[in-house]
Amino acid sequence: MCKTINDHKFAFILCTNNDIYLQECFHYLNQLVIPDNYEMDILTIYDAASMTSGYSEGMASTDAKYKIYMHQDVFILNRYFLCDILSIFQSDSSIGMIGMVGYPTISKNGIMWHQRWIGADPLYGSDFSAYPHADYKQYRYSLSDGIADVALIDGCIMITSYDLSWEDKLLKDWHFYDAFQSMNFLLNGYRIVVPLQKLPWFIHDDGRILSMWNYNKYRKIFMEKYAPYLGKSYSDIRKHT
Repeated sequence: MCKTINDHKFAFILCTNNDIYLQECFHYLNQLVIPDNYEMDILTIYDAASMTSGYSEGMASTDAKYKIYMHQDVFILNRYFLCDILSIFQSDSSIGMIGMVGYPTISKNGIMWHQRWIGADPLYGSDFSAYPHADYKQYRYSLSDGIADVALIDGCIMITSYDLSWEDKLLKDWHFYDAFQSMNFLLNGYRIVVPLQKLPWFIHDDGRILSMWNYNKYRKIFMEKYAPYLGKSYSDIRKHT
């Protein structure tokens, strides 16, 4: 039986293993302005086996049309976050996913951030990030209003208006779930966009990367599965869907 979708509901879905981060995250979520006639829910998945398995569980557990898949160490600063993402989705029904940071082109080596490192492609979006022994740094990649179409978004926040399966059978860890899901949406004919924020909408208190174990394994799987699209822009990919 098909699940009835509540198109006036938002659901935040978080995988968590740290109550301190989680409570801080809740503090910011509780400050959000909820659009009139809409409701908001928060689902927490404790000690998931992988990011994709946790997100699959969360997706199956809610009837919300709008799902915000988010890291536990992300703190939303924009109190009108829900109003803003709703406006973006309602502007075009072909918009399937929104990110906060993204690239318009698939890197040839599969690493999204590589485009920034080599200066080969603009990076859209904005955030505050924390690094070890340093203050929060603002990365403001565009000061324009509106939205930008992208091919890949960073996984710290991934917002969907349609349900597409996560690669939980293939991805058994914490890497490349964002790249795989971005390709999933593009190849199913949906737009992926990033709002061009004048000020960051969130803080990502990521600090030191704890583990990159198996990262290269999944990078190679991504490159093999999506070999025809490496080095291609979102517009090139959409032409073939």
